[in-house]
Amino acid sequence: VQLQASGGGLVQAGGSLRLSCAASGRTLSSYAMGWFRQAPGKEREFVAATRWSGVITNYADSVKGRFTISRDNAKNMVYLQMNSLKPEDTAVYYCAADPTGAPGQWDYWGQGTLVTVSS
Repeated sequence: VQLQASGGGLVQAGGSLRLSCAASGRTLSSYAMGWFRQAPGKEREFVAATRWSGVITNYADSVKGRFTISRDNAKNMVYLQMNSLKPEDTAVYYCAADPTGAPGQWDYWGQGTLVTVSS
């Protein structure tokens, strides 16, 4: 499974970005998918995840109400809509895939896309 994240960039505080994660090599309709981020000098942290159906989602408290994870299994794509961005959201964002279907065993990772939020 190969994952390719894209959509990062520079945005002002309060703005929005939509990240995309394209999967190849296998149909991911049965996989849980997630987004993580790593800010400079910090450890990678969980952002959001969705189970294989896309119906059940969960979020880090820091992004709840601002970020939305979604998936299009027909296109093998996962998205992260980020609204009301804050400078503390600045990080490299990674998508990940969990073959068990329920978040927790992140076996596959994309290369990351940089999001920079200016104040």
